[in-house]
Amino acid sequence: MSAGALLAGYGADLVLGDPRRLHPVAGFGSLAARAERAAYAPTRSRGALVTAGLVAGATAAAELAARRASRPAALAATLWIALGGRSLRRESLRVAGLIDGGRLPEARASLRSLCGRDASDMEPGGLCRAVVESLAENTSDAVVGALVWGAAGGAPGVAAYRAVNTLDAMFGRRSERYAEFGWAAARLDDLMNWPAARLSAFIAALAAPLVGGSPARTLRTVRRDGARHPSPNAGRIEAAFAGALDVRLGGTLAYEGRVEHRPHLGEGRRPDSGDIRRAARLSLAVGTLAATASAVARGARR
Repeated sequence: MSAGALLAGYGADLVLGDPRRLHPVAGFGSLAARAERAAYAPTRSRGALVTAGLVAGATAAAELAARRASRPAALAATLWIALGGRSLRRESLRVAGLIDGGRLPEARASLRSLCGRDASDMEPGGLCRAVVESLAENTSDAVVGALVWGAAGGAPGVAAYRAVNTLDAMFGRRSERYAEFGWAAARLDDLMNWPAARLSAFIAALAAPLVGGSPARTLRTVRRDGARHPSPNAGRIEAAFAGALDVRLGGTLAYEGRVEHRPHLGEGRRPDSGDIRRAARLSLAVGTLAATASAVARGARR
């Protein structure tokens, strides 16, 4: 039953995408923002306290739902809420279409739905690179991570993972305000994403032939370049996508006016809009294979 529930949750995201109204993740984000305003102090201990309280609350709510309804139903519903694969691919393909149509101002604006980079001066090549990198990272974060924690911990595991992921997006940024307060959320997110990032990279290598890529080149790129990224997790999956698509990712980017120069991942050409479409297909393949593997793992626990 639990394995079927996991596949049902993944299928709901494939068919329906995110809930259109009253999204629980948005509600959790609003609650987290209020908690941050009420309890903020520029210290690690205060940030850890807020993070622990919010994650514990989300986990307890999922456990209560599982007890009141049924654990398979709670797992399917929580997983549907947590997953973001359909929306990720839709927004990515939208940016690709805008680039192909020469509508760069709209493409730059649409990039904000995928990542927080400063896109005001981005040319088509930079936009394509940003979308492919976001597709790669969020395939691990917004799809595989939720599936892994669903297999490991049921609905409470999914809720805890999604809460941590949301808090990292809100507080884990390297800004003056969150340098200390966001430390716990960022480190906990790194820890919880560690298995998913490596599983995602391995599955991307298996799926590489579906987008004209080579499994051997993908794994070689991950081994050579994955650890060069400043994130202990994002580098693995971005390197895997670079190898599978035979493109070069990384380079200069800007967040909130802060310029970063990241190492290059892969040895191919710069991505174009066609590579966004290939990356979207790869993302779907990785998610589907991860869902299958997670369902098998969940079923084996029974």
